[in-house]
Amino acid sequence: MIPAPVRYHRALSLEDAFEALAEDEAKALAGGQSLVPVLKLRVARPSLVVDIGGLGLRGLTAGEGEVRIGALTTWAELEEAVELRAPGLAAVSECARGIGDLQVRNRGTLGGSLAHADPASDMPAVLLALGARLRLRSRGGERDVPLSQFFVGPFLTVLESGELIVEIVVPVPPPGSGSAYASVEHPASGFALAGVAAFVHPEGETLAATGLGAHPFTLPAGDPREALSSTEIFGDRFAPAEYRRELAAVLAERALSAARKHAREAS
Repeated sequence: MIPAPVRYHRALSLEDAFEALAEDEAKALAGGQSLVPVLKLRVARPSLVVDIGGLGLRGLTAGEGEVRIGALTTWAELEEAVELRAPGLAAVSECARGIGDLQVRNRGTLGGSLAHADPASDMPAVLLALGARLRLRSRGGERDVPLSQFFVGPFLTVLESGELIVEIVVPVPPPGSGSAYASVEHPASGFALAGVAAFVHPEGETLAATGLGAHPFTLPAGDPREALSSTEIFGDRFAPAEYRRELAAVLAERALSAARKHAREAS
């Protein structure tokens, strides 16, 4: 389909972006790999598209016990980032490597995907397991939000009107840690029917899942199969709830096995 008519503004600075986004029904455009398809389907019909792609919010820096990732960093950049080579962060580059196709990985951005909040998106599960937080900025100032508190429903987040994700902050895992991501995708869309990220560290193991409900979530501690048995999981025409539940249990074991292997390599 052809998108409905929409005005376009290329932001020259963050302040310029905030001023443009103050307009009713304005929408930010990062890499366009999430927004453009919904514009074509006319699911979204903003009055103004504000292109923030040239604002320089990209790249990774490591220091003070954390890795800071610019919101406009692409999947391809995450895949190659030396800052993510540690076994405890291996799941990030592994997950990025499997997202979309070549075009999506070179144009799509981490921050744009998180703001889009597709309930079957892969990377949120990885970042949830690793305990990431988001730095949000607006005309009114800046705030940090744990990723565990960011998603509130399908395609819904705590982002306020005119607010942008500017940075994703991931704690550097302690020595002896490992992480991994396992998923099964729908063959046509490429989105996860179920996906599970595992983070193994000296104090225990953390699992987070995507594709199972209204938004990605962290699983309760303990046996994954037992945790999933008491978790409400949605089904649709592509996969019923019980199939997704069983699939997630298998993927949890795969992710844990791979994460434990990474942890042993780090020792």
